[in-house]
Amino acid sequence: MTRLLVCPPTYFGVEYVINPWMAGNVGEASQTTAMRQWDALVSILEDHADVYGAEPQPGLPDMCFAANGGLVLDETFVPATFSVAQREPESGLYRAWAEAAGFEAAEADDALAFEGEGDALWWPAEGNSKPVLWAGYGVRTSLEAHRMLTEQLHVEVVSLRLVDQRFYHLDTCFVPLPEGRMIYYPPAFDEPSRQRIESLVPPDQRIEVGDEDAYGFACNAVRLGNTLVTSHATGALRKALDAWGFDVIATPLTEFIKAGGAAKCLTLVLDQDLPDDFRQRAPVESPIRSRLVELEGHLLDEGVMNHAFDTVNRSGSSFRLERFRAGERSDQTSLVRFVVSAPNRERLDDTIERLDQYGARMVEAAAPATLVAVDQDGVAPDDFCCSTIYPTEIRVGGSWVPVKHQRMDAAIVVDGNAQPPTARCTLMRDLRRRDQVVCGEAGVRVRIPDPRHAEREFAFMSSEVTTERRAEGQIEELALEMRRIRARGGRIVVVAGPVVIHTGGGRHLGALIRDGYVQALLAGNALAVHDIETNFYGTSLGVDLNRGLGVQGGHRHHLTAINRIRAAGSIDAAVAAGAVTGGVMYECVKANVPYALAGSIRDDGPLPDTMMDLLDAQAAYARLIEGADLILMLSTMLHAIGTGNMTPAGVRMVCVDINPAVATKLADRGSVESTAIVTDVGLFLNLLARALIDP
Repeated sequence: MTRLLVCPPTYFGVEYVINPWMAGNVGEASQTTAMRQWDALVSILEDHADVYGAEPQPGLPDMCFAANGGLVLDETFVPATFSVAQREPESGLYRAWAEAAGFEAAEADDALAFEGEGDALWWPAEGNSKPVLWAGYGVRTSLEAHRMLTEQLHVEVVSLRLVDQRFYHLDTCFVPLPEGRMIYYPPAFDEPSRQRIESLVPPDQRIEVGDEDAYGFACNAVRLGNTLVTSHATGALRKALDAWGFDVIATPLTEFIKAGGAAKCLTLVLDQDLPDDFRQRAPVESPIRSRLVELEGHLLDEGVMNHAFDTVNRSGSSFRLERFRAGERSDQTSLVRFVVSAPNRERLDDTIERLDQYGARMVEAAAPATLVAVDQDGVAPDDFCCSTIYPTEIRVGGSWVPVKHQRMDAAIVVDGNAQPPTARCTLMRDLRRRDQVVCGEAGVRVRIPDPRHAEREFAFMSSEVTTERRAEGQIEELALEMRRIRARGGRIVVVAGPVVIHTGGGRHLGALIRDGYVQALLAGNALAVHDIETNFYGTSLGVDLNRGLGVQGGHRHHLTAINRIRAAGSIDAAVAAGAVTGGVMYECVKANVPYALAGSIRDDGPLPDTMMDLLDAQAAYARLIEGADLILMLSTMLHAIGTGNMTPAGVRMVCVDINPAVATKLADRGSVESTAIVTDVGLFLNLLARALIDP
């Protein structure tokens, strides 16, 4: 019997919006009803197949949609690379399941979005002259991933471009059947894709469903022999399928449709209906063609870049950003470099011709990187390549080598003697004689995240500075994301200034630490000093936090607090001795949350835990942000910008400050994953703690 993989909806829910079906349904799906509907589906599947289960994980509400976890051919499992951040952790989990089950996992290119069987459907062998893989692109999966599938699996791939966001995966609007037949919803595809379907499938061999069946997810069907299991089918569709000898079983999956999926989305097929001699297949050349294109000029203020990208999409091609450099002043030009991919040579040539009007020029094959040896410790060669926050690759020995420890404003050191060669970002002060440093721009490839990807990470995420009147809604969505991160064992780092204590937010931050929502704290001497002052005296800078009034002798409170901690030897020692009994630092010590306190020239004391050596403090900050999923920056311009500069792209950042200039300066680093909430930080922490701890 055919083997299928499913994943129980133990943690299912609509917790974010990454497709139009989710809009308006956040928090509306019933997990109890979903489990009942899933049990009914699995019971039907078990009558026709051997059903296996993957282990669901907390914080991953969409993991039950197993079809997106990968694609199987023979005993090879091609893991997914998700285009949306919320589902990225699923890829490794499904890969681990496949390897444990005896499948060989193929290598995936993380730069190429591929959402598994959701966008890759086999045309069954029976009655077909040659099995092919129908593959969707344009919404989630990249066109370049189709070429990867052709090369890895030695199969012919028919690329179909999806143009309706409601049908974001191919399996929501397309069902390949034996005998050269198929079911599909034509409006989900662009005109060239519809023509491609019509050229391969005669009219009497294809069923075009209408809106009712399409919106009821009739095409999201699991085929097991001559049985189709789906969530919906009109009488007309049932009649047409009956004429072809198919039995239709419809089972309600309304809760899952709220999240944009149904029967096929919930099922990954592990055995493909392909002929035996297909296993000895020869390599197949993909018709997909790509060119590296460059635009330079006033791309932003004149809208040239957006027009160029729209032109690529309208021509039926796709693009992937390689590099973007924005002009910093109105008299400076910007430069963007991107890969244009098309289903065939003719379409690519047409797209490139359309880009001529914007001054596009072709970029020839990459030359190797220029490496220059360091001749003095701590001094880079004159023309050293300055790193950015974005993932970077260096051309060494004919291959692209990914740069490790990505951060901005560093040199890139290559070790060509390692096998394979390695590259890493290295601060100028850490350079040593004979280090091979990348110089110039030749052989350097920077991968700029697609802004559309960043927009989907948080519904409220953008690099714009937002106003206080939207803060409450933003905090609710942030709380949902923090719950997911905690549930899956992720890392949330808090960067905080003393205003957190002055505004009464310390007790709320302490509650978040105590409840496991903070995995590291970065701050300066002042936050810790005034936090401990509050614990000792109920004041911050000598002001009673309950009454908002200064107290007699309060100007000494922070100094006596420092003195008592210095006498104890450290904050940890003071907590252990019972001298410090509450507050942010107390909760860090009790919960074993690591913290780093960076000193400055203005610090009183300082506390014995404060690092007055700037280099040591920078290194400590860098260690604590490694592997962070989210960084909360709370009313501290100095530490927020310093942390932002050492944070690679892909880490989501939320900057909270009453001063919008702080958030604007942080956004200037170029991150598309950052946003700002302009509000009082004490109010923010109060609302966030209420949403997370007292929902």
